[in-house]
Amino acid sequence: MSVPGSKIAPPPAPARPAGASMPGPLALGPEDFAPVLRRSGPQGTVRPSRSYWADAWNRLRGNRQALASLVIIVGLFLFSSVGPLFWRLDPTAPDLTRISEPPSLSRTARVLPEPPLFPDVVVPGLDPHPDGIDGATLPAPASLEVVGEPTTLGVRLEWTPVPGAAGYRVYRSTEPPAGAYLGLPVGKLDAGNVVSFEDTFALRPQTYFYSVIASNMADSPRPRTIAVTPVSAITLAAARAVRPDASLGRAITLPPHPLGTDGLGRDVLARLMAGARVTLLLIGFLAPLLAILLGVVIGGVAGYFGGLVDQWLMRFTDFVLSLPFILFLILVRVALGSGPGQSDVTALLVGLVALSWTGEARLVRGQVLQLREMEFVQAARLLGASPAHLLARHLLPNTLGVVLVAFTFAVPSSIFTEAFLSFIGMGVTPPRASWGSMCLDGFGSFLTSPHEFVFPALFISVSVLAFNLLGDGLRDALDPRLRSR
Repeated sequence: MSVPGSKIAPPPAPARPAGASMPGPLALGPEDFAPVLRRSGPQGTVRPSRSYWADAWNRLRGNRQALASLVIIVGLFLFSSVGPLFWRLDPTAPDLTRISEPPSLSRTARVLPEPPLFPDVVVPGLDPHPDGIDGATLPAPASLEVVGEPTTLGVRLEWTPVPGAAGYRVYRSTEPPAGAYLGLPVGKLDAGNVVSFEDTFALRPQTYFYSVIASNMADSPRPRTIAVTPVSAITLAAARAVRPDASLGRAITLPPHPLGTDGLGRDVLARLMAGARVTLLLIGFLAPLLAILLGVVIGGVAGYFGGLVDQWLMRFTDFVLSLPFILFLILVRVALGSGPGQSDVTALLVGLVALSWTGEARLVRGQVLQLREMEFVQAARLLGASPAHLLARHLLPNTLGVVLVAFTFAVPSSIFTEAFLSFIGMGVTPPRASWGSMCLDGFGSFLTSPHEFVFPALFISVSVLAFNLLGDGLRDALDPRLRSR
Protein backbone atom coordinates (compact mmCIF):
# COMPACT_ATOMS: atom_id res chain seq x y z
CA MET A 1 0.00 0.00 0.00
CA SER A 2 1.48 3.32 -1.09
CA VAL A 3 1.90 6.25 1.23
CA PRO A 4 0.66 9.64 -0.03
CA GLY A 5 3.51 11.75 -1.27
CA SER A 6 5.88 8.80 -1.69
CA LYS A 7 7.80 8.24 -4.88
CA ILE A 8 6.70 5.49 -7.22
CA ALA A 9 9.46 3.10 -8.10
CA PRO A 10 10.19 2.82 -11.81
CA PRO A 11 8.92 -0.31 -13.50
CA PRO A 12 11.45 -3.10 -13.97
CA ALA A 13 13.25 -3.14 -17.26
CA PRO A 14 11.86 -5.67 -19.72
CA ALA A 15 13.76 -8.87 -20.18
CA ARG A 16 16.25 -8.79 -23.00
CA PRO A 17 15.59 -11.42 -25.64
CA ALA A 18 18.23 -13.99 -26.26
CA GLY A 19 20.76 -12.88 -28.80
CA ALA A 20 19.75 -9.18 -28.59
CA SER A 21 22.42 -6.56 -28.19
CA MET A 22 22.77 -4.66 -24.95
CA PRO A 23 21.00 -1.24 -25.18
CA GLY A 24 22.73 1.94 -24.29
CA PRO A 25 22.39 3.68 -20.90
CA LEU A 26 18.90 5.14 -20.12
CA ALA A 27 18.67 8.91 -19.61
CA LEU A 28 16.26 9.21 -16.65
CA GLY A 29 15.47 12.44 -14.85
CA PRO A 30 13.63 13.38 -11.63
CA GLU A 31 10.41 13.97 -13.56
CA ASP A 32 10.33 10.32 -14.53
CA PHE A 33 9.91 9.38 -10.84
CA ALA A 34 7.20 11.95 -10.05
CA PRO A 35 3.87 10.57 -8.75
CA VAL A 36 1.02 10.15 -11.23
CA LEU A 37 -1.81 12.59 -10.45
CA ARG A 38 -5.46 11.74 -11.03
CA ARG A 39 -7.09 14.07 -13.51
CA SER A 40 -10.65 15.27 -12.96
CA GLY A 41 -12.93 17.31 -15.24
CA PRO A 42 -15.65 16.99 -17.89
CA GLN A 43 -15.31 14.10 -20.28
CA GLY A 44 -15.46 14.87 -24.03
CA THR A 45 -18.06 13.27 -26.25
CA VAL A 46 -16.99 10.91 -28.96
CA ARG A 47 -20.13 11.59 -31.11
CA PRO A 48 -21.91 14.97 -31.00
CA SER A 49 -25.45 14.90 -29.69
CA ARG A 50 -28.05 15.47 -32.42
CA SER A 51 -31.80 15.37 -32.56
CA TYR A 52 -33.60 12.82 -34.69
CA TRP A 53 -34.37 15.33 -37.46
CA ALA A 54 -30.87 16.86 -37.39
CA ASP A 55 -29.36 13.41 -37.75
CA ALA A 56 -31.77 12.58 -40.59
CA TRP A 57 -30.87 15.80 -42.41
CA ASN A 58 -27.17 15.06 -41.95
CA ARG A 59 -27.60 11.62 -43.55
CA LEU A 60 -29.80 13.03 -46.32
CA ARG A 61 -27.06 15.50 -47.24
CA GLY A 62 -24.71 12.56 -47.66
CA ASN A 63 -27.01 11.07 -50.31
CA ARG A 64 -26.02 12.91 -53.48
CA GLN A 65 -28.89 11.60 -55.57
CA ALA A 66 -31.50 12.62 -53.01
CA LEU A 67 -29.89 16.03 -52.49
CA ALA A 68 -29.75 16.67 -56.25
CA SER A 69 -33.40 15.62 -56.50
CA LEU A 70 -34.30 18.06 -53.73
CA VAL A 71 -32.57 20.86 -55.63
CA ILE A 72 -34.48 19.92 -58.81
CA ILE A 73 -37.81 19.89 -56.95
CA VAL A 74 -37.15 23.30 -55.40
CA GLY A 75 -36.20 24.57 -58.86
CA LEU A 76 -39.46 23.23 -60.33
CA PHE A 77 -41.49 24.98 -57.64
CA LEU A 78 -39.63 28.24 -58.30
CA PHE A 79 -40.13 27.72 -62.02
CA SER A 80 -43.89 27.48 -61.59
CA SER A 81 -44.33 30.21 -58.97
CA VAL A 82 -41.61 32.78 -59.60
CA GLY A 83 -41.00 32.13 -63.31
CA PRO A 84 -44.15 33.95 -64.56
CA LEU A 85 -42.96 37.11 -62.80
CA PHE A 86 -39.98 37.25 -65.17
CA TRP A 87 -41.39 35.55 -68.30
CA ARG A 88 -44.52 37.62 -68.93
CA LEU A 89 -45.76 36.14 -72.21
CA ASP A 90 -49.41 35.14 -72.15
CA PRO A 91 -49.62 31.32 -72.31
CA THR A 92 -53.05 31.50 -73.99
CA ALA A 93 -52.30 34.21 -76.59
CA PRO A 94 -51.89 32.71 -80.08
CA ASP A 95 -49.52 34.13 -82.70
CA LEU A 96 -50.55 32.76 -86.08
CA THR A 97 -47.43 34.23 -87.70
CA ARG A 98 -45.17 31.96 -85.62
CA ILE A 99 -46.95 28.60 -85.67
CA SER A 100 -44.93 25.55 -84.53
CA GLU A 101 -41.72 27.56 -84.48
CA PRO A 102 -38.70 25.68 -83.13
CA PRO A 103 -36.69 27.08 -80.21
CA SER A 104 -35.33 30.47 -81.27
CA LEU A 105 -33.98 33.71 -79.91
CA SER A 106 -35.35 37.16 -80.66
CA ARG A 107 -35.36 38.25 -84.32
CA THR A 108 -36.39 41.29 -86.29
CA ALA A 109 -39.35 41.49 -88.67
CA ARG A 110 -40.64 44.13 -91.02
CA VAL A 111 -44.09 45.52 -90.33
CA LEU A 112 -46.35 45.16 -93.37
CA PRO A 113 -50.05 45.77 -93.95
CA GLU A 114 -52.44 42.87 -94.02
CA PRO A 115 -51.84 41.17 -97.38
CA PRO A 116 -54.82 41.40 -99.74
CA LEU A 117 -56.64 38.33 -100.91
CA PHE A 118 -54.75 36.48 -103.63
CA PRO A 119 -57.29 35.53 -106.33
CA ASP A 120 -56.86 32.36 -108.37
CA VAL A 121 -55.25 32.83 -111.74
CA VAL A 122 -57.59 31.12 -114.22
CA VAL A 123 -56.54 30.51 -117.83
CA PRO A 124 -59.52 31.33 -120.09
CA GLY A 125 -60.51 28.81 -122.75
CA LEU A 126 -58.64 25.89 -121.13
CA ASP A 127 -60.58 22.74 -120.29
CA PRO A 128 -60.28 22.24 -116.49
CA HIS A 129 -61.00 18.49 -116.66
CA PRO A 130 -59.72 16.93 -119.86
CA ASP A 131 -60.37 13.19 -120.35
CA GLY A 132 -58.41 10.38 -121.92
CA ILE A 133 -54.96 11.61 -120.92
CA ASP A 134 -52.50 9.61 -118.82
CA GLY A 135 -51.18 11.90 -116.08
CA ALA A 136 -47.87 10.03 -115.96
CA THR A 137 -47.05 11.33 -119.45
CA LEU A 138 -47.66 14.98 -118.67
CA PRO A 139 -44.64 17.31 -118.83
CA ALA A 140 -43.55 19.74 -116.14
CA PRO A 141 -44.83 23.32 -116.20
CA ALA A 142 -42.75 25.41 -118.57
CA SER A 143 -42.12 28.05 -115.88
CA LEU A 144 -42.68 28.63 -112.17
CA GLU A 145 -42.26 32.06 -110.59
CA VAL A 146 -43.00 34.00 -107.42
CA VAL A 147 -45.65 36.71 -107.54
CA GLY A 148 -44.66 39.76 -105.49
CA GLU A 149 -42.23 39.71 -102.58
CA PRO A 150 -42.10 36.43 -100.64
CA THR A 151 -42.53 37.02 -96.90
CA THR A 152 -43.31 34.87 -93.90
CA LEU A 153 -46.90 36.12 -94.26
CA GLY A 154 -47.28 34.31 -97.56
CA VAL A 155 -45.52 33.05 -100.69
CA ARG A 156 -47.51 33.39 -103.93
CA LEU A 157 -46.70 31.14 -106.89
CA GLU A 158 -47.82 31.15 -110.51
CA TRP A 159 -46.88 28.77 -113.33
CA THR A 160 -47.69 28.14 -116.99
CA PRO A 161 -50.51 25.70 -117.70
CA VAL A 162 -49.81 22.16 -118.82
CA PRO A 163 -52.08 20.98 -121.67
CA GLY A 164 -54.07 17.93 -120.60
CA ALA A 165 -53.68 18.56 -116.87
CA ALA A 166 -56.76 18.13 -114.68
CA GLY A 167 -55.07 19.56 -111.60
CA TYR A 168 -51.78 20.36 -109.92
CA ARG A 169 -49.95 19.39 -106.76
CA VAL A 170 -47.72 21.83 -104.84
CA TYR A 171 -44.94 20.59 -102.54
CA ARG A 172 -42.56 22.41 -100.20
CA SER A 173 -39.22 21.19 -98.87
CA THR A 174 -36.34 22.65 -96.91
CA GLU A 175 -33.86 20.59 -98.99
CA PRO A 176 -33.44 20.33 -102.75
CA PRO A 177 -35.76 17.58 -104.03
CA ALA A 178 -34.04 14.27 -104.63
CA GLY A 179 -35.72 11.41 -106.45
CA ALA A 180 -39.47 10.96 -106.01
CA TYR A 181 -39.63 12.83 -102.67
CA LEU A 182 -40.62 16.46 -103.20
CA GLY A 183 -41.33 17.49 -99.61
CA LEU A 184 -44.47 18.42 -97.71
CA PRO A 185 -47.67 18.62 -99.78
CA VAL A 186 -49.02 22.12 -99.19
CA GLY A 187 -51.49 22.54 -102.05
CA LYS A 188 -53.87 20.52 -104.24
CA LEU A 189 -55.71 22.06 -107.20
CA ASP A 190 -58.45 20.03 -108.89
CA ALA A 191 -58.78 22.17 -112.01
CA GLY A 192 -56.33 22.26 -114.89
CA ASN A 193 -57.03 25.90 -115.71
CA VAL A 194 -56.07 27.24 -112.22
CA VAL A 195 -52.32 27.97 -112.20
CA SER A 196 -51.67 29.83 -108.94
CA PHE A 197 -51.26 29.03 -105.27
CA GLU A 198 -50.51 30.94 -102.03
CA ASP A 199 -48.63 29.24 -99.19
CA THR A 200 -49.17 30.73 -95.71
CA PHE A 201 -48.46 27.67 -93.56
CA ALA A 202 -45.82 28.20 -90.82
CA LEU A 203 -43.34 30.07 -92.97
CA ARG A 204 -39.95 31.01 -91.57
CA PRO A 205 -37.12 33.19 -92.92
CA GLN A 206 -35.25 30.33 -94.57
CA THR A 207 -34.86 28.85 -98.04
CA TYR A 208 -37.71 26.65 -99.31
CA PHE A 209 -37.91 24.59 -102.48
CA TYR A 210 -41.36 24.64 -104.10
CA SER A 211 -42.24 21.98 -106.65
CA VAL A 212 -45.32 21.89 -108.89
CA ILE A 213 -46.44 18.81 -110.83
CA ALA A 214 -49.39 18.29 -113.15
CA SER A 215 -51.88 15.48 -112.59
CA ASN A 216 -54.75 13.75 -114.38
CA MET A 217 -55.86 10.63 -112.49
CA ALA A 218 -52.12 10.11 -111.89
CA ASP A 219 -49.33 12.48 -110.95
CA SER A 220 -46.66 13.45 -113.40
CA PRO A 221 -43.11 12.40 -112.41
CA ARG A 222 -41.72 15.65 -113.90
CA PRO A 223 -41.78 18.54 -111.37
CA ARG A 224 -40.85 22.17 -111.81
CA THR A 225 -38.91 23.46 -108.78
CA ILE A 226 -38.00 26.94 -107.58
CA ALA A 227 -36.05 28.13 -104.52
CA VAL A 228 -37.69 30.86 -102.42
CA THR A 229 -36.36 32.68 -99.32
CA PRO A 230 -39.17 34.55 -97.53
CA VAL A 231 -38.43 37.79 -95.71
CA SER A 232 -39.36 37.92 -92.00
CA ALA A 233 -42.51 40.03 -91.77
CA ILE A 234 -45.40 40.70 -89.42
CA THR A 235 -48.75 42.41 -89.85
CA LEU A 236 -49.41 45.78 -88.26
CA ALA A 237 -52.07 44.39 -85.89
CA ALA A 238 -49.76 41.62 -84.67
CA ALA A 239 -46.86 44.05 -84.32
CA ARG A 240 -48.85 46.44 -82.14
CA ALA A 241 -49.70 43.54 -79.83
CA VAL A 242 -45.95 43.32 -79.18
CA ARG A 243 -45.07 47.02 -79.41
CA PRO A 244 -47.91 49.57 -79.39
CA ASP A 245 -45.76 52.15 -81.20
CA ALA A 246 -45.11 49.93 -84.23
CA SER A 247 -45.69 51.50 -87.66
CA LEU A 248 -45.71 50.28 -91.25
CA GLY A 249 -42.36 49.76 -92.91
CA ARG A 250 -40.35 49.72 -89.71
CA ALA A 251 -38.54 46.70 -88.31
CA ILE A 252 -39.38 45.53 -84.80
CA THR A 253 -37.77 42.94 -82.56
CA LEU A 254 -40.00 39.94 -81.95
CA PRO A 255 -39.92 38.29 -78.51
CA PRO A 256 -37.77 35.16 -78.22
CA HIS A 257 -39.21 31.69 -77.83
CA PRO A 258 -36.40 29.67 -76.21
CA LEU A 259 -38.55 26.50 -76.22
CA GLY A 260 -40.46 27.28 -79.41
CA THR A 261 -44.18 27.70 -80.04
CA ASP A 262 -47.03 25.23 -80.40
CA GLY A 263 -49.51 24.66 -83.21
CA LEU A 264 -51.34 27.91 -82.42
CA GLY A 265 -48.23 30.05 -81.96
CA ARG A 266 -48.38 30.04 -78.15
CA ASP A 267 -45.10 30.18 -76.27
CA VAL A 268 -44.13 26.72 -74.99
CA LEU A 269 -42.10 28.08 -72.05
CA ALA A 270 -45.01 30.20 -70.80
CA ARG A 271 -47.36 27.23 -71.17
CA LEU A 272 -44.95 24.99 -69.25
CA MET A 273 -45.00 27.48 -66.38
CA ALA A 274 -48.79 27.66 -66.46
CA GLY A 275 -49.01 23.88 -66.74
CA ALA A 276 -46.70 23.42 -63.77
CA ARG A 277 -49.15 25.30 -61.57
CA VAL A 278 -51.78 22.71 -62.47
CA THR A 279 -49.73 19.52 -62.79
CA LEU A 280 -47.13 20.15 -60.08
CA LEU A 281 -48.75 22.45 -57.53
CA LEU A 282 -52.49 21.75 -57.72
CA ILE A 283 -52.61 18.08 -58.71
CA GLY A 284 -49.10 16.92 -57.84
CA PHE A 285 -48.75 18.61 -54.45
CA LEU A 286 -52.14 19.71 -53.10
CA ALA A 287 -54.04 16.51 -53.95
CA PRO A 288 -51.54 14.14 -52.21
CA LEU A 289 -51.30 16.52 -49.26
CA LEU A 290 -55.07 16.51 -48.68
CA ALA A 291 -55.27 12.76 -49.26
CA ILE A 292 -52.47 12.06 -46.77
CA LEU A 293 -54.01 14.34 -44.13
CA LEU A 294 -57.29 12.45 -44.52
CA GLY A 295 -55.49 9.10 -44.34
CA VAL A 296 -53.50 10.14 -41.26
CA VAL A 297 -56.63 11.14 -39.37
CA ILE A 298 -58.58 7.99 -40.27
CA GLY A 299 -55.62 5.69 -39.66
CA GLY A 300 -54.74 7.38 -36.38
CA VAL A 301 -58.30 7.15 -35.02
CA ALA A 302 -58.63 3.51 -36.11
CA GLY A 303 -55.29 2.51 -34.60
CA TYR A 304 -55.78 4.31 -31.27
CA PHE A 305 -59.37 3.31 -30.43
CA GLY A 306 -59.30 -0.16 -32.02
CA GLY A 307 -62.22 -2.47 -31.55
CA LEU A 308 -65.43 -1.65 -33.38
CA VAL A 309 -64.14 1.75 -34.54
CA ASP A 310 -61.11 0.11 -36.11
CA GLN A 311 -63.23 -2.53 -37.85
CA TRP A 312 -65.70 -0.05 -39.33
CA LEU A 313 -63.00 2.36 -40.53
CA MET A 314 -60.89 -0.41 -42.06
CA ARG A 315 -63.89 -1.94 -43.84
CA PHE A 316 -64.69 1.51 -45.24
CA THR A 317 -61.07 1.77 -46.34
CA ASP A 318 -61.35 -1.58 -48.13
CA PHE A 319 -64.52 -0.36 -49.86
CA VAL A 320 -62.84 2.82 -51.11
CA LEU A 321 -59.84 0.80 -52.21
CA SER A 322 -62.07 -1.40 -54.39
CA LEU A 323 -63.63 1.52 -56.32
CA PRO A 324 -62.45 1.83 -59.96
CA PHE A 325 -60.76 5.19 -60.37
CA ILE A 326 -61.83 5.97 -63.94
CA LEU A 327 -65.50 5.14 -63.26
CA PHE A 328 -65.46 7.17 -60.05
CA LEU A 329 -63.90 10.12 -61.85
CA ILE A 330 -66.59 9.98 -64.53
CA LEU A 331 -69.27 10.02 -61.82
CA VAL A 332 -67.61 13.01 -60.14
CA ARG A 333 -67.46 14.89 -63.45
CA VAL A 334 -71.14 14.20 -64.07
CA ALA A 335 -72.03 15.28 -60.53
CA LEU A 336 -70.11 18.55 -60.98
CA GLY A 337 -71.74 19.21 -64.37
CA SER A 338 -68.67 18.74 -66.56
CA GLY A 339 -69.50 17.79 -70.14
CA PRO A 340 -67.41 15.68 -72.54
CA GLY A 341 -64.18 17.40 -73.53
CA GLN A 342 -64.50 20.10 -70.88
CA SER A 343 -61.61 20.87 -68.56
CA ASP A 344 -62.50 20.28 -64.91
CA VAL A 345 -59.56 20.41 -62.52
CA THR A 346 -61.92 20.33 -59.54
CA ALA A 347 -63.30 16.92 -60.52
CA LEU A 348 -59.78 15.55 -60.95
CA LEU A 349 -58.72 16.98 -57.58
CA VAL A 350 -61.78 15.52 -55.80
CA GLY A 351 -61.27 12.14 -57.42
CA LEU A 352 -57.61 11.93 -56.42
CA VAL A 353 -58.25 13.04 -52.83
CA ALA A 354 -61.26 10.74 -52.37
CA LEU A 355 -59.45 7.59 -53.55
CA SER A 356 -55.77 8.13 -52.67
CA TRP A 357 -55.84 8.13 -48.85
CA THR A 358 -56.29 4.40 -48.26
CA GLY A 359 -52.61 3.41 -48.31
CA GLU A 360 -51.60 6.12 -45.87
CA ALA A 361 -54.49 5.21 -43.54
CA ARG A 362 -53.31 1.60 -43.31
CA LEU A 363 -49.72 2.69 -42.83
CA VAL A 364 -50.54 5.12 -40.00
CA ARG A 365 -52.88 2.61 -38.34
CA GLY A 366 -50.06 0.06 -38.12
CA GLN A 367 -47.69 2.62 -36.64
CA VAL A 368 -50.24 3.81 -34.05
CA LEU A 369 -51.02 0.23 -33.02
CA GLN A 370 -47.36 -0.15 -32.03
CA LEU A 371 -46.96 3.27 -30.43
CA ARG A 372 -50.07 3.25 -28.24
CA GLU A 373 -48.64 0.49 -26.00
CA MET A 374 -45.31 2.23 -25.38
CA GLU A 375 -44.33 3.69 -22.01
CA PHE A 376 -44.51 7.38 -22.89
CA VAL A 377 -48.07 6.98 -24.15
CA GLN A 378 -49.09 5.07 -20.98
CA ALA A 379 -47.49 7.77 -18.84
CA ALA A 380 -49.35 10.54 -20.68
CA ARG A 381 -52.61 8.61 -20.31
CA LEU A 382 -52.05 8.23 -16.54
CA LEU A 383 -51.46 11.98 -16.31
CA GLY A 384 -54.94 12.54 -17.72
CA ALA A 385 -54.21 13.27 -21.38
CA SER A 386 -57.28 13.05 -23.60
CA PRO A 387 -57.36 10.84 -26.71
CA ALA A 388 -57.24 13.92 -28.94
CA HIS A 389 -54.17 15.19 -27.07
CA LEU A 390 -52.47 11.79 -27.29
CA LEU A 391 -53.10 11.58 -31.03
CA ALA A 392 -52.09 15.15 -31.80
CA ARG A 393 -49.04 15.44 -29.50
CA HIS A 394 -47.63 11.94 -29.11
CA LEU A 395 -48.84 9.39 -31.63
CA LEU A 396 -49.24 11.14 -34.98
CA PRO A 397 -45.99 13.18 -34.73
CA ASN A 398 -44.10 9.92 -34.28
CA THR A 399 -45.50 8.69 -37.60
CA LEU A 400 -44.31 11.79 -39.45
CA GLY A 401 -41.26 10.02 -40.87
CA VAL A 402 -43.17 7.28 -42.69
CA VAL A 403 -45.88 9.75 -43.72
CA LEU A 404 -43.29 12.07 -45.25
CA VAL A 405 -41.79 9.21 -47.24
CA ALA A 406 -45.27 8.14 -48.40
CA PHE A 407 -45.97 11.72 -49.50
CA THR A 408 -42.85 11.91 -51.67
CA PHE A 409 -43.95 8.70 -53.41
CA ALA A 410 -47.57 9.90 -53.79
CA VAL A 411 -46.59 13.11 -55.60
CA PRO A 412 -45.13 11.44 -58.73
CA SER A 413 -48.11 9.10 -58.83
CA SER A 414 -50.48 12.08 -58.93
CA ILE A 415 -48.38 13.83 -61.58
CA PHE A 416 -48.42 10.76 -63.78
CA THR A 417 -52.17 10.27 -63.22
CA GLU A 418 -52.92 13.85 -64.31
CA ALA A 419 -50.70 13.49 -67.38
CA PHE A 420 -52.36 10.20 -68.35
CA LEU A 421 -55.92 11.47 -67.87
CA SER A 422 -55.19 14.70 -69.74
CA PHE A 423 -53.60 12.73 -72.57
CA ILE A 424 -56.76 10.63 -73.02
CA GLY A 425 -58.98 13.72 -72.74
CA MET A 426 -60.42 13.19 -69.23
CA GLY A 427 -58.24 15.62 -67.33
CA VAL A 428 -57.20 19.15 -68.17
CA THR A 429 -58.20 20.13 -71.71
CA PRO A 430 -57.24 23.16 -73.84
CA PRO A 431 -57.10 26.09 -73.67
CA ARG A 432 -56.01 25.52 -70.05
CA ALA A 433 -52.45 24.28 -69.97
CA SER A 434 -51.07 21.27 -68.14
CA TRP A 435 -48.12 19.06 -68.93
CA GLY A 436 -50.42 16.21 -69.92
CA SER A 437 -52.58 18.34 -72.23
CA MET A 438 -49.43 19.78 -73.82
CA CYS A 439 -48.23 16.24 -74.57
CA LEU A 440 -51.60 15.56 -76.19
CA ASP A 441 -51.31 18.70 -78.34
CA GLY A 442 -47.74 17.91 -79.38
CA PHE A 443 -48.30 14.22 -80.09
CA GLY A 444 -50.02 14.88 -83.42
CA SER A 445 -47.15 17.03 -84.74
CA PHE A 446 -44.27 15.03 -83.26
CA LEU A 447 -42.67 14.23 -86.63
CA THR A 448 -42.64 17.85 -87.84
CA SER A 449 -42.36 19.77 -84.53
CA PRO A 450 -40.96 17.41 -81.88
CA HIS A 451 -40.30 20.22 -79.39
CA GLU A 452 -44.04 20.54 -78.71
CA PHE A 453 -44.07 17.01 -77.24
CA VAL A 454 -40.51 16.59 -75.98
CA PHE A 455 -40.39 19.50 -73.52
CA PRO A 456 -43.59 18.72 -71.51
CA ALA A 457 -42.71 15.00 -71.54
CA LEU A 458 -39.22 15.89 -70.27
CA PHE A 459 -40.65 17.97 -67.41
CA ILE A 460 -42.97 15.10 -66.41
CA SER A 461 -40.12 12.58 -66.48
CA VAL A 462 -37.70 14.78 -64.53
CA SER A 463 -40.24 15.65 -61.82
CA VAL A 464 -41.36 12.03 -61.37
CA LEU A 465 -37.76 10.79 -61.21
CA ALA A 466 -36.75 13.54 -58.75
CA PHE A 467 -39.58 12.77 -56.34
CA ASN A 468 -38.88 9.04 -56.48
CA LEU A 469 -35.17 9.51 -55.75
CA LEU A 470 -35.99 11.94 -52.93
CA GLY A 471 -38.41 9.41 -51.47
CA ASP A 472 -35.69 6.74 -51.50
CA GLY A 473 -33.30 9.11 -49.77
CA LEU A 474 -35.84 10.11 -47.12
CA ARG A 475 -36.68 6.47 -46.45
CA ASP A 476 -33.01 5.78 -45.67
CA ALA A 477 -32.47 9.04 -43.76
CA LEU A 478 -35.52 8.62 -41.50
CA ASP A 479 -34.82 5.00 -40.61
CA PRO A 480 -33.89 5.01 -36.88
CA ARG A 481 -31.85 1.83 -37.32
CA LEU A 482 -29.33 3.77 -39.44
CA ARG A 483 -28.61 6.47 -36.86
CA SER A 484 -25.44 4.75 -35.64
CA ARG A 485 -23.94 4.65 -39.13
